[in-house]
Amino acid sequence: MPAWEQICSQLSDQPLLHTLSHGTSCVCTSSLISQHPLFSEANSCLPAPMFSRNDVSIWSILKKCIGMELSKIAMPVIFNEPLSFLQRLTEYMEHTYLIHQALTTTDSIERMKCVAAFAVSAVASQWERTGKPFNPLLGETYELIREDLGFRWVSEQVSHHPPVSAFQAEGLKEDFVFHGSIYPKLNSGEEYNEAYTWTNPTCCVHNIIVGQLWIEQYGSVEVINHKTGERCSMTFKSCGLFGKELHKVEGYILDKSKKKLCAIYGKWTECLYTVDTAAFEAHKKSDKKNPEDKKGKQQNSVDEEPEELPPPEAETVQVIPGSELLWKITPRPENSSKYYAFSTFAMQLNELEKGMEGVIPLTDSRLRPDIRAMENGDIDQASAEKKRLEEKQRIARKNRSKSSEEWKNRWFQQGSNPHNKAQDWLYLKGYWDRNYTQLPDIY
Repeated sequence: MPAWEQICSQLSDQPLLHTLSHGTSCVCTSSLISQHPLFSEANSCLPAPMFSRNDVSIWSILKKCIGMELSKIAMPVIFNEPLSFLQRLTEYMEHTYLIHQALTTTDSIERMKCVAAFAVSAVASQWERTGKPFNPLLGETYELIREDLGFRWVSEQVSHHPPVSAFQAEGLKEDFVFHGSIYPKLNSGEEYNEAYTWTNPTCCVHNIIVGQLWIEQYGSVEVINHKTGERCSMTFKSCGLFGKELHKVEGYILDKSKKKLCAIYGKWTECLYTVDTAAFEAHKKSDKKNPEDKKGKQQNSVDEEPEELPPPEAETVQVIPGSELLWKITPRPENSSKYYAFSTFAMQLNELEKGMEGVIPLTDSRLRPDIRAMENGDIDQASAEKKRLEEKQRIARKNRSKSSEEWKNRWFQQGSNPHNKAQDWLYLKGYWDRNYTQLPDIY
């Protein structure tokens, strides 16, 4: 799905579901894990730095496409980052420790705090990431095993129009399952028998026509514990006229009768805290009376464009006395700005170790020639391969339409979500058996 719609719709507007479960029937054996070596050292750079986009205007492309459907607009490869959207989805798992932390407590409110922090941390990787991930090809897959973080992940592009990516992550100790697609969900296994669901905030890319690109998350996010009725209602604040609310997140954990149990606040780009409700509301009242706010507003020009406000780099969350830190973003490498604003976690996602060849399926995103060429700094080759793969996909779809052949997904199928009864994509199991026969030739 070209242009920015892939990021804005799939990363933002669509709900997420994750599941934590003990004693799941999915078996993780050490022999499978040993076949998939991990990185001996955390990467701090990519093979080649990103290309300058200063000489290319997105507006010069979009103005020629007025009246066209956004999903049909083909963007130059220079606006991409060297990852598939399937790989980008995997960045939800960077702070998996929050899931493990939730499993260690017997208090449902403490578990809700961890799950809420996990939901916020899942969008933190988008900070300053103005590059667009490559659109997954129909049938494309991606897997990741991280022994250090205690999970394994598999995802598949199950639909092209509309684009839908389905995924399933499992704890290596069979202690949780985290799965989702257009309706992501989180369940806490047999020990607590809890299911959590939530929706992502809206993602907005500013200054596409002119100025410095920057990303804003805004909207309501509600994490629901379907067993206890408890919920965490959070608001991702929009930038506002003077940028005072930029990146802010705040809300409350409520019991089933909607009584406020505690407050949640912070910034999705930095950290998240919890504090007593009374202390939080007293701080809010005090903040509104602060004369510095009015003084600051008077110093801003009336015609100053809020679009020009750059995201703050320093930590700016004012910690309320008595607060507890729930989550803090992992610092990015010092040279991150040269490499698409990637985190260390993101820089590892396209690594192809020798031990993986012959083990991962031929549909894995690591084997995409256009992404590999871009990562290696060959923009012309990346562009040529991207066009070739898109044309190959179009021809395959056209040939299927002329015959009785129907596309069949390999690892996920549509079914009823057990928690909200909506149509969803459910994992079929069997991926980790390493039996990859009759896979589609998509590259």
